[in-house]
Amino acid sequence: MSESHSHARELTPGDLRLPESSLFARLPAIGGVIGLVGLGAAFGLSSADHHRIDFWMSLLTAFMYFLSIALGAMFFVALQHLTRAGWSVVIRRLAENMSMSFPVFLALFVVITLGSGHIWHHWMAEGAMNDPVLKAKEAYLNKPFFFIRAACYFAFWLWASWFMTKRSASQDESGDVSHTRVLQKWSGPIVVGYGLTQTFAAFDWLMSLDPHWFSTIFGVYYFSGSVVAFLAFMNLVIIIMRKGGILGHVVTTEHQHDTGKLMFGFTVFWTYIAFSQFFLIWYANLPEETIWFDHRMHGGWDKVSIALAIGHFVVPFLFLLPRPVKRNDFLLGLGSFWLLVIHFVDIYWLAMPPHYVDGLKITASNVAAFVGVGGLFLAAFGWNLRQRNLVPAKDPRLAESLHFQNNWG
Repeated sequence: MSESHSHARELTPGDLRLPESSLFARLPAIGGVIGLVGLGAAFGLSSADHHRIDFWMSLLTAFMYFLSIALGAMFFVALQHLTRAGWSVVIRRLAENMSMSFPVFLALFVVITLGSGHIWHHWMAEGAMNDPVLKAKEAYLNKPFFFIRAACYFAFWLWASWFMTKRSASQDESGDVSHTRVLQKWSGPIVVGYGLTQTFAAFDWLMSLDPHWFSTIFGVYYFSGSVVAFLAFMNLVIIIMRKGGILGHVVTTEHQHDTGKLMFGFTVFWTYIAFSQFFLIWYANLPEETIWFDHRMHGGWDKVSIALAIGHFVVPFLFLLPRPVKRNDFLLGLGSFWLLVIHFVDIYWLAMPPHYVDGLKITASNVAAFVGVGGLFLAAFGWNLRQRNLVPAKDPRLAESLHFQNNWG
């Protein structure tokens, strides 16, 4: 019997609630202050031109980065119900709490769109449809349909995250196994809805920044990075919690080993999608497709492109491959932190070249917006942690998760 298995035990009241003295219990206040200060600083640091476009682009980039973590969390929760997984029960509530941060992103999206539709100015500007390429896309790229789609995305995300979390938390009180059955029944449609909404959101909010270009695989690209970022963030949360005496006897090395394997696997999947997108466009060599990559092969963006190939695949692949790395808190935490950093580089690489047309640039506004949106996301996550048990206490597969032992990989 492994050491981690021998420590697995029945839940006690101390395992269920977040200690008031913990850092995570103070996240709502700390994150809220950091968020407001960061956003205020980003606005003040941005250039004082008519539209403050640097601020809005920085805000959009940070928005898409942290939104990807929340979306990855929602996918993870739905996937666990769909596959009827037992091993992940003790960590599922953490993902549920991350996915419940969508109200923050809805508010940020409203601010971005009302504050500056000029982010998408290439096709939203008056007279843009005189461009024959954009004219051909007018049925999709028009303001009314754009906002209708955005409303549908958020409506689905808010409902799906609330539905799964509410059912799971209600089971903590009643112990009624019917909640599990309902979640299993609805997990399939939720995964399908998730795939559609995330794909088209990536089209609308990132790909349309360069509206002449298109890629049918772009949504999958954003999805793969979202799951990697979520798993990396959750690994860090678990490690910090366990070091702080929270869930230390409930979430074991065995669970971290599996989240490490998933993070490794989705890193490879991201690489497969990224290479497929590049290779097919390179092979076809059509001007309307290659122009997007051409922008990212000059002016310093070429160095970012190379850094992504190495930093998002080669480094994490070799680092996370050995079994001992995934079972060591420090090493797994280091790999998770690295992937969170390189994921931001990836989102920055997707969003910023149409704005910084003269070459790679990193501004103070970029950094401040990242800190601001990150602070609000952490505040929402911390608030959700305080609202319900840390573990689904009466899930029918809880015992399986508490005594989970990882014998493979």
